[in-house]
Amino acid sequence: MSHHKQHLPEKICPTCGLPFSWRKKWRNNWENVKYCSEKCRRNKTTSD
Repeated sequence: MSHHKQHLPEKICPTCGLPFSWRKKWRNNWENVKYCSEKCRRNKTTSD
């Protein structure tokens, strides 16, 4: 029997357009997280 995590909140990354899930390291700052990775954050569009 495999163990699955409970449904975690998701957001859509504005840079790559892919969904990403909540991570423990973002627990205190989830409202302000916009990008799925550092790479996407660095390559963000200038329209933001």
